[in-house]
Amino acid sequence: MDDRDDNHPDEPRRHHGDNGEDHVGAEGDHFEIPHDLPQPAVGRLSLYYRELHRLLESDVTSVNSQQLGRMVDVSPAVVRRDLSALGTIGRRGVGYDIETLLGHIGSVLGSGVQWKVVLVGVGSLGDALLRYRGFERLGFLLSAAFDNDPARIGTSIGGIEIVDVERLETVLAQEPAELAILAVPAEHATDMAARLVASGINGILNFAPTTLRLPKGVAVVNVDLASELQRLAFSVQTNK
Repeated sequence: MDDRDDNHPDEPRRHHGDNGEDHVGAEGDHFEIPHDLPQPAVGRLSLYYRELHRLLESDVTSVNSQQLGRMVDVSPAVVRRDLSALGTIGRRGVGYDIETLLGHIGSVLGSGVQWKVVLVGVGSLGDALLRYRGFERLGFLLSAAFDNDPARIGTSIGGIEIVDVERLETVLAQEPAELAILAVPAEHATDMAARLVASGINGILNFAPTTLRLPKGVAVVNVDLASELQRLAFSVQTNK
Protein backbone atom coordinates (compact mmCIF):
# COMPACT_ATOMS: atom_id res chain seq x y z
CA MET A 1 0.00 0.00 0.00
CA ASP A 2 1.30 3.48 -0.92
CA ASP A 3 2.03 5.46 2.23
CA ARG A 4 2.17 8.82 0.52
CA ASP A 5 0.03 11.51 2.10
CA ASP A 6 -3.34 11.84 0.30
CA ASN A 7 -3.06 15.61 0.37
CA HIS A 8 0.29 15.50 -1.42
CA PRO A 9 -0.08 13.12 -4.37
CA ASP A 10 3.09 14.43 -5.95
CA GLU A 11 5.28 13.21 -3.10
CA PRO A 12 8.03 11.07 -4.63
CA ARG A 13 8.14 7.39 -3.78
CA ARG A 14 10.99 6.47 -1.46
CA HIS A 15 12.51 3.26 -0.26
CA HIS A 16 11.66 2.47 3.35
CA GLY A 17 12.99 0.10 5.92
CA ASP A 18 10.82 -2.59 7.48
CA ASN A 19 9.42 -0.11 9.99
CA GLY A 20 8.45 2.42 7.34
CA GLU A 21 11.30 4.81 8.09
CA ASP A 22 13.39 6.39 5.37
CA HIS A 23 16.34 4.36 4.13
CA VAL A 24 18.57 7.09 2.78
CA GLY A 25 22.16 8.26 2.84
CA ALA A 26 24.66 7.52 5.54
CA GLU A 27 25.40 10.04 8.29
CA GLY A 28 28.56 11.13 6.57
CA ASP A 29 26.81 12.17 3.33
CA HIS A 30 27.50 15.72 2.19
CA PHE A 31 24.70 18.05 3.24
CA GLU A 32 23.67 20.93 1.01
CA ILE A 33 21.27 23.53 2.39
CA PRO A 34 18.13 23.73 0.20
CA HIS A 35 17.10 27.25 -0.76
CA ASP A 36 13.70 26.56 -2.30
CA LEU A 37 11.74 25.18 0.66
CA PRO A 38 8.11 26.35 0.76
CA GLN A 39 7.18 28.46 3.78
CA PRO A 40 4.85 25.80 5.30
CA ALA A 41 7.76 23.33 5.29
CA VAL A 42 10.03 25.90 6.94
CA GLY A 43 7.40 26.39 9.63
CA ARG A 44 7.21 22.65 10.25
CA LEU A 45 11.01 22.38 10.41
CA SER A 46 10.96 24.94 13.20
CA LEU A 47 8.45 22.80 15.11
CA TYR A 48 10.52 19.66 14.54
CA TYR A 49 13.58 21.54 15.81
CA ARG A 50 11.79 22.50 19.02
CA GLU A 51 10.53 18.97 19.70
CA LEU A 52 13.88 17.36 18.86
CA HIS A 53 15.57 19.61 21.43
CA ARG A 54 13.05 18.47 24.04
CA LEU A 55 13.72 14.82 23.20
CA LEU A 56 17.48 15.32 23.40
CA GLU A 57 17.14 17.00 26.79
CA SER A 58 15.25 13.88 27.93
CA ASP A 59 18.20 11.70 26.82
CA VAL A 60 16.35 10.34 23.77
CA THR A 61 18.81 9.76 20.90
CA SER A 62 16.60 8.70 17.97
CA VAL A 63 13.09 9.28 16.66
CA ASN A 64 11.01 8.00 13.76
CA SER A 65 8.62 9.88 11.50
CA GLN A 66 5.50 8.57 13.26
CA GLN A 67 6.69 9.82 16.64
CA LEU A 68 7.80 13.19 15.28
CA GLY A 69 4.58 13.58 13.32
CA ARG A 70 2.48 13.01 16.44
CA MET A 71 4.41 15.70 18.29
CA VAL A 72 3.57 18.40 15.74
CA ASP A 73 0.25 16.97 14.46
CA VAL A 74 1.23 16.07 10.90
CA SER A 75 1.32 12.74 9.11
CA PRO A 76 4.48 10.60 8.97
CA ALA A 77 4.48 11.04 5.19
CA VAL A 78 4.69 14.82 5.56
CA VAL A 79 7.56 14.45 8.05
CA ARG A 80 9.45 12.18 5.66
CA ARG A 81 8.92 14.55 2.74
CA ASP A 82 10.09 17.56 4.75
CA LEU A 83 13.20 15.78 5.98
CA SER A 84 13.99 14.27 2.58
CA ALA A 85 14.61 17.84 1.35
CA LEU A 86 17.50 17.97 3.82
CA GLY A 87 19.19 14.84 2.53
CA THR A 88 17.79 12.99 5.53
CA ILE A 89 19.89 10.63 7.57
CA GLY A 90 17.32 8.05 8.63
CA ARG A 91 18.50 4.47 9.24
CA ARG A 92 16.67 1.22 8.64
CA GLY A 93 14.97 -0.02 11.78
CA VAL A 94 16.20 2.95 13.83
CA GLY A 95 14.80 6.18 12.42
CA TYR A 96 16.61 9.49 12.68
CA ASP A 97 19.60 10.27 14.86
CA ILE A 98 18.42 13.33 16.79
CA GLU A 99 21.76 15.13 17.09
CA THR A 100 22.47 14.77 13.38
CA LEU A 101 18.96 15.84 12.43
CA LEU A 102 19.19 18.87 14.72
CA GLY A 103 22.40 19.87 12.97
CA HIS A 104 20.80 19.66 9.53
CA ILE A 105 17.64 21.53 10.51
CA GLY A 106 19.64 24.09 12.45
CA SER A 107 21.75 24.81 9.37
CA VAL A 108 18.63 25.37 7.28
CA LEU A 109 16.97 27.61 9.86
CA GLY A 110 20.12 29.57 10.61
CA SER A 111 20.24 28.26 14.16
CA GLY A 112 23.57 26.57 13.63
CA VAL A 113 25.28 29.94 14.10
CA GLN A 114 24.94 32.64 16.75
CA TRP A 115 22.62 35.45 15.65
CA LYS A 116 22.70 38.77 17.48
CA VAL A 117 19.22 40.19 18.08
CA VAL A 118 18.07 43.55 19.39
CA LEU A 119 14.67 44.33 20.87
CA VAL A 120 12.92 47.64 20.30
CA GLY A 121 9.99 48.33 22.60
CA VAL A 122 10.03 47.09 26.19
CA GLY A 123 6.36 47.22 27.06
CA SER A 124 4.51 44.19 28.43
CA LEU A 125 5.37 42.02 25.42
CA GLY A 126 8.98 43.20 25.25
CA ASP A 127 9.39 42.59 28.97
CA ALA A 128 8.20 39.00 28.54
CA LEU A 129 10.51 38.45 25.56
CA LEU A 130 13.53 39.62 27.56
CA ARG A 131 12.70 37.12 30.29
CA TYR A 132 12.30 34.21 27.87
CA ARG A 133 15.18 31.74 28.18
CA GLY A 134 14.64 29.77 24.96
CA PHE A 135 16.29 32.12 22.46
CA GLU A 136 19.92 31.40 23.23
CA ARG A 137 19.44 27.64 23.07
CA LEU A 138 18.30 28.07 19.46
CA GLY A 139 21.20 30.31 18.50
CA PHE A 140 19.70 33.76 19.12
CA LEU A 141 21.52 36.13 21.48
CA LEU A 142 19.57 39.15 22.67
CA SER A 143 22.34 41.73 22.76
CA ALA A 144 20.48 45.01 23.39
CA ALA A 145 17.03 46.42 24.20
CA PHE A 146 15.70 49.90 23.47
CA ASP A 147 12.78 51.97 24.74
CA ASN A 148 11.74 55.63 25.11
CA ASP A 149 10.22 55.36 28.60
CA PRO A 150 12.43 57.23 31.12
CA ALA A 151 11.20 54.89 33.86
CA ARG A 152 12.63 51.89 32.00
CA ILE A 153 15.82 53.37 30.53
CA GLY A 154 18.81 52.28 32.61
CA THR A 155 17.00 49.37 34.25
CA SER A 156 17.75 45.71 33.44
CA ILE A 157 15.43 42.85 32.53
CA GLY A 158 16.76 39.34 32.10
CA GLY A 159 20.28 40.68 32.48
CA ILE A 160 19.90 43.15 29.58
CA GLU A 161 20.05 46.89 30.20
CA ILE A 162 17.33 49.01 28.59
CA VAL A 163 18.91 51.75 26.47
CA ASP A 164 17.34 55.01 25.27
CA VAL A 165 16.04 54.40 21.74
CA GLU A 166 17.66 57.69 20.68
CA ARG A 167 20.99 55.88 21.01
CA LEU A 168 19.96 53.02 18.71
CA GLU A 169 22.21 54.00 15.79
CA THR A 170 25.20 54.58 18.07
CA VAL A 171 24.83 51.24 19.84
CA LEU A 172 24.36 49.29 16.60
CA ALA A 173 27.40 50.99 15.08
CA GLN A 174 29.49 49.81 18.04
CA GLU A 175 27.88 46.37 18.40
CA PRO A 176 26.27 45.33 15.09
CA ALA A 177 23.35 42.89 15.10
CA GLU A 178 21.67 40.97 12.29
CA LEU A 179 18.09 40.68 13.54
CA ALA A 180 15.61 42.83 15.42
CA ILE A 181 12.36 42.24 17.29
CA LEU A 182 10.00 45.18 16.93
CA ALA A 183 7.38 45.52 19.69
CA VAL A 184 6.30 49.15 19.40
CA PRO A 185 2.91 50.80 18.72
CA ALA A 186 1.76 50.66 15.10
CA GLU A 187 2.25 54.39 14.53
CA HIS A 188 5.97 54.11 15.28
CA ALA A 189 6.70 50.81 13.53
CA THR A 190 7.50 52.08 10.03
CA ASP A 191 9.91 54.79 11.15
CA MET A 192 11.61 52.48 13.64
CA ALA A 193 11.97 49.74 11.02
CA ALA A 194 13.63 52.24 8.67
CA ARG A 195 16.11 53.19 11.40
CA LEU A 196 16.91 49.54 12.04
CA VAL A 197 17.47 48.80 8.36
CA ALA A 198 19.69 51.88 8.00
CA SER A 199 21.71 50.56 10.95
CA GLY A 200 22.44 47.25 9.22
CA ILE A 201 19.61 45.02 10.46
CA ASN A 202 18.82 42.33 7.87
CA GLY A 203 15.66 40.82 9.34
CA ILE A 204 12.81 42.05 11.54
CA LEU A 205 10.27 40.11 13.59
CA ASN A 206 7.43 42.62 13.76
CA PHE A 207 4.88 42.44 16.57
CA ALA A 208 3.40 45.87 15.80
CA PRO A 209 -0.17 45.57 14.44
CA THR A 210 0.81 46.84 11.01
CA THR A 211 2.35 45.22 7.94
CA LEU A 212 5.90 46.37 7.27
CA ARG A 213 7.16 46.72 3.73
CA LEU A 214 10.92 46.83 3.72
CA PRO A 215 13.58 47.16 1.01
CA LYS A 216 14.44 44.12 -1.06
CA GLY A 217 17.00 42.02 0.72
CA VAL A 218 15.59 42.72 4.19
CA ALA A 219 13.45 39.91 5.60
CA VAL A 220 10.38 40.59 7.71
CA VAL A 221 7.92 38.38 9.56
CA ASN A 222 4.76 40.17 10.69
CA VAL A 223 3.12 38.69 13.79
CA ASP A 224 -0.28 40.23 14.56
CA LEU A 225 -1.48 38.58 17.77
CA ALA A 226 -5.03 39.91 17.39
CA SER A 227 -5.25 38.47 13.87
CA GLU A 228 -3.95 35.14 15.10
CA LEU A 229 -6.64 35.11 17.79
CA GLN A 230 -9.23 35.80 15.08
CA ARG A 231 -7.93 32.83 13.11
CA LEU A 232 -8.12 30.70 16.24
CA ALA A 233 -11.68 31.83 16.97
CA PHE A 234 -12.68 31.03 13.39
CA SER A 235 -11.21 27.53 13.70
CA VAL A 236 -13.08 26.92 16.97
CA GLN A 237 -16.31 28.21 15.45
CA THR A 238 -16.06 26.09 12.31
CA ASN A 239 -15.24 22.96 14.36
CA LYS A 240 -18.45 23.18 16.38
